[in-house]
Amino acid sequence: MKNLKSHPMYWLYNILLLIYWATLIPMLIYRLIHEEGFYQRIKQSIGFLPDELKEKISNRHAIWVHAASVGEIVAASPIVREMRKKHPDEVIIVSVVTATGFRMAHQIIKGADGILYFPLDLPYLTNRILTIVNPQAIVLVETEIWPNFLRIAADKKIPVMMMNGRISQRSAVRYRLITFFTRRVLSTIRMFCMQSYIDAQYIIDIGADPNKVIVTGNTKYDQTYGIVTEEEKKRFLHELGFSEGSPIMIAGSTHRGENSPVYKAFVKIRDHFPDAKLIIAPRYIYQADLIVDEGIKHGVTMVKRSDMMAGKAVRSAYDGVVLDTIGELGRVYSLGDLIFVGGSLAHIGGHNILEPAAHGKPIVVGPNMFNFVEIFELLSRHGACVMVNNEEEFVDTCLDILVNPDRAEAMKRNCIAVVRENQGATRKNLDKLQEMLESIQTGR
Repeated sequence: MKNLKSHPMYWLYNILLLIYWATLIPMLIYRLIHEEGFYQRIKQSIGFLPDELKEKISNRHAIWVHAASVGEIVAASPIVREMRKKHPDEVIIVSVVTATGFRMAHQIIKGADGILYFPLDLPYLTNRILTIVNPQAIVLVETEIWPNFLRIAADKKIPVMMMNGRISQRSAVRYRLITFFTRRVLSTIRMFCMQSYIDAQYIIDIGADPNKVIVTGNTKYDQTYGIVTEEEKKRFLHELGFSEGSPIMIAGSTHRGENSPVYKAFVKIRDHFPDAKLIIAPRYIYQADLIVDEGIKHGVTMVKRSDMMAGKAVRSAYDGVVLDTIGELGRVYSLGDLIFVGGSLAHIGGHNILEPAAHGKPIVVGPNMFNFVEIFELLSRHGACVMVNNEEEFVDTCLDILVNPDRAEAMKRNCIAVVRENQGATRKNLDKLQEMLESIQTGR
């Protein structure tokens, strides 16, 4: 804690963080009253863990894996799975920041001994939770840079490494404005295992020691989303009310402004394939009703997956389903004959295109893939993913892929080839973790 007092930037960071949380008090009170489970979330975030969880992990020298939300949880899943195989007797905990990440972690991470909410990054709270858990090592999945957490972990001599590290171009630009601070924060991390050479250069640019940075690949290539049996596919189709053999267009992680082009493309597809079906999985599920209403304007009838699962009455005839659920999209991609990955027509930077690629699906994206540059370039270079520049190109390309089965089949083969060639990142990351654990074994 003494180190905090000697660095004015930490004091400034803490003051700004307190001001930020103070502005959120009215919203927090509202959510405490109206949102189920929010009280327990806040309670954990300030260091009060459930007794059962506390008893399981307290002072057990766990390996602590931190994955903020859904995307990081997907990357963490193969890491935890293989970590459990390699360290069967170790206690492994996973922390998350968001409620969706918490639900997703419970669904797809089976090897963890506990899942908890990450503490608010204030010195007392962070010190409290680190004292309770007292982990032997901390693994940050992707790029979770919390200054107080990292500084206090360093003070307690808890080694930290980054796995599957990535930094978007947008984040790199912002971090460069405060490199004088990020350099100090990143000095607390012992090893940076980055997804790509671009990510490695970005982390070095914002202050990481180049001698600590290596490229190990992307663990999402090792995800098991691609393993969906024919029986599971039939069950999905039955649950969605779709017939086998009908062409299915899937739009995953869509943002505002992207659903209209999706509907326009689907209408053109439906003109050629009257039995075609559509699945839209919005990035934010609270937009589901708006997406259903927007479909009506385009002459497309949609129903919500949540209503179907709850047993509510839905229309007897519909064109598609809004997938307003958590954790299903990665496997539902297996049903698609054409996949659009959102955040790319809107100026968001794109989303994970590896999930549909793992299933061997033709993928279409918009011009904004700057958050996934290297993955897109790899898939694009091998003819597995097509980028369009505008709405008109998007509509025409979607239709062309479905009316040209040879093109679609070639894209499928190329997707599977790229994914297989790039698997193995999880093993490389865990080898580095093993090296770190062995180096601290005697000093523990």
